[in-house]
Amino acid sequence: MDQNQLDPERFYCSICLDLLTDPVTTSCGHSYCMNCIKSHWDGEDEKRVYSCPQCRQTFTPRPVLGKNTMLADLVEELKKTGLQAAPADHCYAGPEDVACDVCTGRKLRASKSCLQCLISFCDKHLQAHLESPAYKKHKLVEPSKKLQEKVCSRHDEVMKIFCRTDQQSICYLCLMDEHKGHDTVSAAAERTERQRELEGSRLNIQQRIQDREKDVKLLQQEVEAINGSADKAVEHSEEMFTELIRLMEKRRSDVKQQVRSQQETEVSRVKEFQEKLEQEITELKRRDAELQKLAHTEDHNQFLQDYPSLSGLSGSTHSSRIKTRPLRYFEDVTAAVSGVRDKLQDVLREEWTNVSQTGTEVDVLLSDPEYMTKAEFLKYSRDITLDPNTAYTELLLSDGNRKVIVLGQPQSYSSHPDRFTDHPQVLSGEGLTGRCYWEVEWRGGGVFVAVAYKNISRAGDSDECVLGRNDKSWALDCDIFSYNFWYNKVKTPVSGPQSSRVGVYLDHRAGILSFYSVSETMTLLHRVQTTFTQPLHAGLRIYFPFLIGFPVGSAELCKLK
Repeated sequence: MDQNQLDPERFYCSICLDLLTDPVTTSCGHSYCMNCIKSHWDGEDEKRVYSCPQCRQTFTPRPVLGKNTMLADLVEELKKTGLQAAPADHCYAGPEDVACDVCTGRKLRASKSCLQCLISFCDKHLQAHLESPAYKKHKLVEPSKKLQEKVCSRHDEVMKIFCRTDQQSICYLCLMDEHKGHDTVSAAAERTERQRELEGSRLNIQQRIQDREKDVKLLQQEVEAINGSADKAVEHSEEMFTELIRLMEKRRSDVKQQVRSQQETEVSRVKEFQEKLEQEITELKRRDAELQKLAHTEDHNQFLQDYPSLSGLSGSTHSSRIKTRPLRYFEDVTAAVSGVRDKLQDVLREEWTNVSQTGTEVDVLLSDPEYMTKAEFLKYSRDITLDPNTAYTELLLSDGNRKVIVLGQPQSYSSHPDRFTDHPQVLSGEGLTGRCYWEVEWRGGGVFVAVAYKNISRAGDSDECVLGRNDKSWALDCDIFSYNFWYNKVKTPVSGPQSSRVGVYLDHRAGILSFYSVSETMTLLHRVQTTFTQPLHAGLRIYFPFLIGFPVGSAELCKLK
């Protein structure tokens, strides 16, 4: 027998997927191992209807099967010719795989699951679903371990309907029972709708991915620009310091040479005097010896004869003109060099401060508050206090000038040109630059949380003095009903959760000013992108309680951890 002329698949049991053992053949023509088909039909005893596992033809009563000896002999002959008896190991289901529900013994991996039968099939047992017209309408999907979740637990029916009212899948019996009158559609229709939403979400995500990739590219370019600029700055500073060191070395050499030259001249001059003095000493010693000899002469006539020639000694011309300056030589040079050192230290100290401040300004796209958490905001919290010299006379400052309260009657403030004369406003004493964050807690009717340039007008009732009504201030109007943003007389409605606490983030260099509703979370209310030309001061404008029973207004700059 030529094995190559036979299809080995024909000699496998479609239940155990092994070579047939004691093969039997049903009346529909399909063959199985004796034990495999018996076990299969044992599971159908309660239904008293027995079916072929491949074509689903039913039999009543249970067929009595006998061994197909011809097929058994053929299988034995094939075994002798070397036919492999089992599939490869990689075909069997592993712990993470969906196993075929029809296989007995060691199960193969399922290739499809049927939503109608709620059974998973390997490639072998799937053939009936692919070939038989009876299964043509059955829905085959990728293998799933959760097929039972697709069956209604109350009615044991496949859930093909979606209840939009309760947002859950149901079966057709549920539609007539507890979900009667609800907004329902077929699961397929709901899937189509959700699929459209999903595609929209994917498009949005893909767009955000593209935007973020552009941002990453910009940041990378910024990193390269920073690195390049830093390298150039280091190279330039190295050149400048090298030149400065060379100049200092030259000046040091000049001073050294000058001192040594003066030293040589002065030493030469002193030695010249020294030699003259030593010669004079020698001469004086000689004359002294002659005088001593004369003093010991016993012959009076000889003494008197020699005395005139020895007694006429001329006086010294040097001693009276020599003046020493102990420890004071070259003090003028030392003082001059020390003065140069002190001046250089002052210049370097001042310029180094400027260099340090310039270096800290390397801050680019990362200042975008969209990506910052509350903890990151708190890194920039500032200790801000209110300036009593700016407060309207009917405002009371307390709690270390952090809190302002409307009293409605003048306080004992001294006259000051910085004071707001006609509006219940106050500014902080600190000018704000760089990156700053602070929070304002308010009570009563409402408050304007603002920032302003120091040169905002103070005297009078015009809009030039009102926070948010000119081009020198920006203000968020907060009351118990709504938010509005004001700048240069333009009012912009702002939506967001109501809160008695407002957070303010300022990045002066980047021109970013953001206001947040602060509770357990932070919600952005309004954001300004502009160019600030001066330091800013935090500002507050308090609602006045004009109506009887209207709560007294107050606002406080919060202490942040």
